[in-house]
Amino acid sequence: MTHADLPQFDPIKAAWNTVATYSNYDEAQDAVNRLNAEGFPIEHLDIIGSDLRLVERVTGPANKLRAAANGAFSGAGMGAVLGLVMGLFSPGFTWLAMTVVGAVIGTIWGAGFGFAAHAFGGGRKTFTSTRGLVATHYDLVARGGRTEQARILLAGTNP
Repeated sequence: MTHADLPQFDPIKAAWNTVATYSNYDEAQDAVNRLNAEGFPIEHLDIIGSDLRLVERVTGPANKLRAAANGAFSGAGMGAVLGLVMGLFSPGFTWLAMTVVGAVIGTIWGAGFGFAAHAFGGGRKTFTSTRGLVATHYDLVARGGRTEQARILLAGTNP
């Protein structure tokens, strides 16, 4: 399937095909689930988030110990995967030993790099956080002339 084969979003058509508007994604997802339970062909639906906002949730202070711990965790995972891949080409249960050794080496290197990055990075950010995009509202849009059918089915089901 090429890009030309994919259905393209047209905001003008979507304005006329909006089945319902929801304040959060879970409500829009529940509406799709209800329509699916009613036998509606849900492959003709889109959930469109509008008015996006970047939300950064502060998870705590950043310090050298936390940076080293995060680096150790990441390094352990990377080392275990690399050890496993290399161990797959070894006879017997050597793969297990290589996975463990890779995780240990990755933990040590990851902790060192995490500590050094925080200690010598010179950044101004003194906290840790996670980022995500959040829409202020979500429109449930039906394609292919199925808007009214979807509205009727949603009106007849309990939320």
